Amino acid sequence: MNMSEDIKSWALEIEKKIINKMHPVILRNRNVIPYTTENGNFVDLSSKDINWWTNGFWGGILWQMFVLTGEDIYKEEAELVEKKLDKVLMDWNGLDHDNGFKWLPTAVAHYRIDRNEESLNRGLLAANNLAGRFNIKGNYIRAWNNWGDVDRRGMAIIDCMMNLPLLYWASDVTDDPRFKHIAMEHAQMAMKYFVREDGSVNHIIRFDPEDGKFIESIGGQGYGVGSSWTRGQSWGIYGFTLSYIHTGEKAFLNTAKKIADYYISNIPEDGLIPVDFRQPKEPHLEDSTSAAIAACGFIELYKALSKSQEASENEKYINSAYKLLKVLSEKRCIWDEKVDNILEKCTAAYHDEKHEFSIIYGDYYFIEAVMKITGKELFIW
Repeated sequence: MNMSEDIKSWALEIEKKIINKMHPVILRNRNVIPYTTENGNFVDLSSKDINWWTNGFWGGILWQMFVLTGEDIYKEEAELVEKKLDKVLMDWNGLDHDNGFKWLPTAVAHYRIDRNEESLNRGLLAANNLAGRFNIKGNYIRAWNNWGDVDRRGMAIIDCMMNLPLLYWASDVTDDPRFKHIAMEHAQMAMKYFVREDGSVNHIIRFDPEDGKFIESIGGQGYGVGSSWTRGQSWGIYGFTLSYIHTGEKAFLNTAKKIADYYISNIPEDGLIPVDFRQPKEPHLEDSTSAAIAACGFIELYKALSKSQEASENEKYINSAYKLLKVLSEKRCIWDEKVDNILEKCTAAYHDEKHEFSIIYGDYYFIEAVMKITGKELFIW
């Protein structure tokens, strides 16, 4: 990967800050799975909601830190997270479209490091379940399970693009193409129904689960129908880039570029990303997780284009990643070693009651993005 020495030098300095920050954090947080913080301290979610979709990201941070530092404490804690998630594998209602988010940063990461057979088993159980959610009428992987009287049988979401790599991985390790076929069918569907002409994306699409006909687009976690939820944009950039990396399908690369170009054109001058690019001016709500995820996608897109005939147009992607990460590091990162989280001002959804707090996947993707630049990342997607 050919990028400026200034960007590499900056990333190495931030990497040192991450190492210095995470060492006391891990010593304070043993045998936990955090989602957010209270008064700067991680809150363990594993005893309250082991099925929650973000419960793989702490394990992902631990594996990345183990690769970066070689310190066994990170490996030991990552293995504890992985084993805790076994409870989810035995609960059909805890298994859903987010199996990739749960087991790619945990079991699959572990398998990539030392070919652990138990981790292989966990990853393949999760992949088989994810494949089983595919509805051939509509060619989509169903999102969520039903909650109360809400019918979610026909729903698909842009987030699922980031879960498809679990299926690509399963095809690789089993030499069974059916997983890859399902992932590619879903990605083809997503190009048609999620990505708008201008490069913005829908969050939720509803199909008729019986005949597969398109019914409607739903606003979801953004401002509303037709708006532009920025984390959804980030999932699209990174997700379609990953589908291109795993398949070589040029349409996926072009789709990633389309979404990325739209995102870049909407980055505010200060580099701080709102929850929705089309939200009202007030209240002004931020989502630092969107910036961190988009940066990861931009870097992978830059790398993919550097290997293609379009290498001459790839500089804007690495420069955009650098801009987002640099702004985060200077304005939205907490480097105080007494505080557990790194990123602040993260938002899960526009219409939630709570906004601009710490969220574990924000920290994960920020760390991953920096390690992508330094070349020390464990590639788990």
